[in-house]
Amino acid sequence: MEILPKLPLAAWIDAFVEWLTNAEFFFDSLTNGIGWIISSIEAVFSLPPAWLLLIIIVLLTYFLAGRKIGLTIFVLLGLFLIDNLGFWDDMILTLSIVLTASIISIVIGVPIGIWMAKKGLVENVVKPVLDFMQTMPAFVYLIPAVAFFGIGMVPGVVASVIFAMPPTIRFTNLGIRQVSTEVIEAADAFGSTGSQKLFKVQLPMAKATIMAGINQTIMLALSMVVIASMIGAQGLGTAVYFAVGRNDAGGGFEAGIAIVVLAIILDRLTQSFGTKAKQ
Repeated sequence: MEILPKLPLAAWIDAFVEWLTNAEFFFDSLTNGIGWIISSIEAVFSLPPAWLLLIIIVLLTYFLAGRKIGLTIFVLLGLFLIDNLGFWDDMILTLSIVLTASIISIVIGVPIGIWMAKKGLVENVVKPVLDFMQTMPAFVYLIPAVAFFGIGMVPGVVASVIFAMPPTIRFTNLGIRQVSTEVIEAADAFGSTGSQKLFKVQLPMAKATIMAGINQTIMLALSMVVIASMIGAQGLGTAVYFAVGRNDAGGGFEAGIAIVVLAIILDRLTQSFGTKAKQ
């Protein structure tokens, strides 16, 4: 049914992308900045030997997650398994990518969520954009990431940020809006300014909800590691990707187990922080 001629949507998008690539200085600066964050996190985790880093992570888990013995034992056994399978260095690379993507998502997402909670018009505009970001197949984000940032770790982080940021924005907006009007009225009665209400009332009371969004963001960023390996992002995803190419079921399963263990550790830790925030 060709009543109307086909819209040249692909040509428009290609022209827009080509126009954006002219801003080479901006994207080079962004690439250097993100690359520096990845390298810094990787350097911190690579500084101590594996056994010492394992002990540090286990102790931090025990004290930060409310002295939960079961979780601490799982983290100990999980990290030992990853090291035993020979994926410790790959785990460090993956963790660097995930943490970088999560930090950027939080730094950008929380202010946008606050802005949405304060302005109804902003919420009406941003919500459809978030719906679009969450329904778009993750593979599609690799195209602009490669066009603007080339091949390597940085485009993997950029694609992960786009894919993983919406939950942080949504839950920040939701958490602030769920603060009861009675509490807001009490703050107004004591003469609180807008910033005082935000930082001393609304954000502390919304902390548990915001942590739930951050938890989802971290999980989504981790879910991108295999996809990001297709554009040169190194780590556990690369091991899975190569195993698929070689039809190596055993090697792919081992790398997959390492990803699952890392995902469970990050999930339980962030959930523990969310539980402490509620308390």
